[in-house]
Amino acid sequence: MDTKAAILALLAAWGFAAGAAGPAFAQDTEETSIEPEERVKNAPLLNKVWVRQDDDSGLPGVMHIFLEDGTLVSDSCWETYRLSSWQQVSESAISWDEDGMTINADITALSETELVLNLKLGAEVLEQRFAPAAVPYVCPDMVK
Repeated sequence: MDTKAAILALLAAWGFAAGAAGPAFAQDTEETSIEPEERVKNAPLLNKVWVRQDDDSGLPGVMHIFLEDGTLVSDSCWETYRLSSWQQVSESAISWDEDGMTINADITALSETELVLNLKLGAEVLEQRFAPAAVPYVCPDMVK
């Protein structure tokens, strides 16, 4: 197992173990107060490895892990992993920091088997579809 895969496996295992200890809730922002009943509806988002399903670039394995402590782990088979801060800004919206920019996204579908995000990128809205990662999963060899 290469170093990147080992780190990802460790982070994923840590995220799943943290979720087993108690209820999983994203951190609230100071501006927004989300009631506990509303947070429970969005619990399927947390501590799960979400793999992108609709990426036509031919670069496999784009994934996100939304940890309950407000950390977003982003990775793919072709890039180095990234740790970012994320927050739930409403019942149906999240945001995270990426390279000093805030990415806002609406959650248009969320269940145990599907996550659909509409990312607001300036005037553009980009839909991304995710499904839980199949275990075990190994990134394919990339052409060099």
